[in-house]
Amino acid sequence: MGEFALIAQYFKRPVQRAVLGVGDDCALLAPRPGMQLAISTDMLVQGRHFFADVDPRTLGHKALAVNLSDLAATGAQPLAFSLALALPSVDAPWLQGFSEGMFALADAHGCELVGGDTTQGPLNICITVFGEVPAGQALLRSGAQPGDDIYVSGHLGDARLALEALLGHIYLPPAALAAARQRLESPSPRVALGTALRGIASSALDLSDGLVGDLGHILQASAVGAELQADEVIARMAATAGGPGVALSLPRDLQLQCCLAGGDDYELCFTAAAHQRDAVQQASRAAQTPVHCVGRITAEPGLRVVDAQGQAMAQRWASFDHFSA
Repeated sequence: MGEFALIAQYFKRPVQRAVLGVGDDCALLAPRPGMQLAISTDMLVQGRHFFADVDPRTLGHKALAVNLSDLAATGAQPLAFSLALALPSVDAPWLQGFSEGMFALADAHGCELVGGDTTQGPLNICITVFGEVPAGQALLRSGAQPGDDIYVSGHLGDARLALEALLGHIYLPPAALAAARQRLESPSPRVALGTALRGIASSALDLSDGLVGDLGHILQASAVGAELQADEVIARMAATAGGPGVALSLPRDLQLQCCLAGGDDYELCFTAAAHQRDAVQQASRAAQTPVHCVGRITAEPGLRVVDAQGQAMAQRWASFDHFSA
């Protein structure tokens, strides 16, 4: 099967909202009046971001999900995406599963494939996603203020826990591993929450490399500091299959490592003024996504992780970095 036959069979679909989709040199998008385009690109590389034996349908889901998560962090509504795909060879069952997983998530968010590229080479998936957000209403990293609450959505640490188990570093019971691996390989982009937080959150980003490192981007962009409550962060790990008895029975150092610096959570971290607490909970209910306050923004620069008594913890956590890992 040639390149263009491959595209036609597995990736070409009727145009939905785009002016012009797959087939020409460029796609054409027309955002609605008063809207701005939000654009993000993410790459997944075999051996770096996913195991070689990952289910292709699951991989198709995650490849798009990590991009939709960026739109969610900006408060943008998905519109369309492009796909650049390097393949070692044409594997029809793999392509069928991959495209089905990707399009299932795309359809759930009304996001259409409008173009891209295919080539032969080591397996590499690069998606660029386009969304729209009302002009002046995008959630940014630069708006956090001293006194703001720090929130995270959903649950943290399960993806890293799955990775540790899959690498043979720890043991998890089969049911717990299956649930944690689901969080690693099939994250849920919090698009509904992101749009619900417009006008409420003072800053936001998505958690891809770990809470400590990613929150650091907000602190730098906003020229503020933060205090994180370790016990509140650890409590967000209790979603692992088997309930809190599995996750919370793990060594405390491992819990902290997974929750503070684990990565691959694809939850939202955002800040909001104290007077917005009711509005935050209303947005949470509207999006059907739980959110939890895990700390506060401070005027003093730097990030402090404190214990239940409010004492700073001496240990330091570093989030994932592709060029220092």
